[in-house]
Amino acid sequence: MADQTPRSSPLAGFALPSADAGVTLAEVPFLTQLSLRADQAGGLPLPTAAGTSTVDGEATFVWLGPDEWLVIGPPGAQRRLTERLETVSGCSVVDVSAQRTTLELSGPGARELLALGCSLDLHPRVFEVGRCAQTTLAHAPVILLRREPSVIDTDPVFWVLVRASFAAHLASWVLDARGDLTGGY
Repeated sequence: MADQTPRSSPLAGFALPSADAGVTLAEVPFLTQLSLRADQAGGLPLPTAAGTSTVDGEATFVWLGPDEWLVIGPPGAQRRLTERLETVSGCSVVDVSAQRTTLELSGPGARELLALGCSLDLHPRVFEVGRCAQTTLAHAPVILLRREPSVIDTDPVFWVLVRASFAAHLASWVLDARGDLTGGY
């Protein structure tokens, strides 16, 4: 019989308090994440420059290497996005959705907080909207993606895609680092 256990995110039950130190932390669970390997774009809007991403409809294409992208979409879009990607001749598409969860850090202090645990230059002139990088944050391997801010709020928004096994560690680190920014312990 199939497993009937309800799906839970890697941070289920983890308390993510509201904004502090100008940083809001939220989990964006269950996003569709597909690994795409292809020699050619085949009509897809794939970014070709290192460290960039593109958005096309519901899909975000994140450059991971010369012939590798992570395609991120809304929860439950695996089949629809896979069918779209498989139109590229000779490509390989693998569903890696269960591998990672996504933490969203936003607010005026988000960049400063990330700089406490990451060696990338996150200045807005360097790491602008649409930039991405595979890096480490608090000793955890992550994919960092700068997102478009909301229409209401112009504060920076970052998605941190982290392996499920590192999610609790990284969320704990973010909460501790927020305390460091405010002088609390």
